[in-house]
Amino acid sequence: MLFSELLRIAVLLIAGVATALGALSVVLAQRELPSDLALIVLGGWWLLAAGAGLALGDSGRAAEAITPALRAAKTATSLPSESDARIAFTRLWPIAAFALACAVAGAFLPQVAAIGAGFAMFTALAWRQREACVQAIEDRDGVRFYVEPSHAFSPIQLVRTPGLYRDRPPKPKPPVPPLAPG
Repeated sequence: MLFSELLRIAVLLIAGVATALGALSVVLAQRELPSDLALIVLGGWWLLAAGAGLALGDSGRAAEAITPALRAAKTATSLPSESDARIAFTRLWPIAAFALACAVAGAFLPQVAAIGAGFAMFTALAWRQREACVQAIEDRDGVRFYVEPSHAFSPIQLVRTPGLYRDRPPKPKPPVPPLAPG
């Protein structure tokens, strides 16, 4: 599975979890909590989480976050043998477990679902530029980064393969002007 695709799927899945938990927490808070103060606090938490995610998710920080994994990538000429779906499921199942745990706990305490929604919102916004950073490096260097099969709680292992510049040739270097005599 391409690393950039795994990052894109992770961000979309986390954003979906944030949306679902946010909707659940609003419905549960209106039903269970007697005052509007709780909804105001939940809204403030979401604004704080969104602001922090936007601030921490710029492209410079995204490049810093993925650099160690890209540097540690092993060079290979063959792709990992596992299917893309199996690799994605193996790496991303904790997101579904988090959503389920927050939803179940939120049925008894709506604040848990709201806090989970804010955390998911923060994470999705903080990770939003990572896929673009990997894509830019792949385009620049003419390589592709693939995810090796591993457990969800182990550090990600990548394989770097020649991308053959995919669908475009490398940019020619500008000619060097001759030196003037003298």
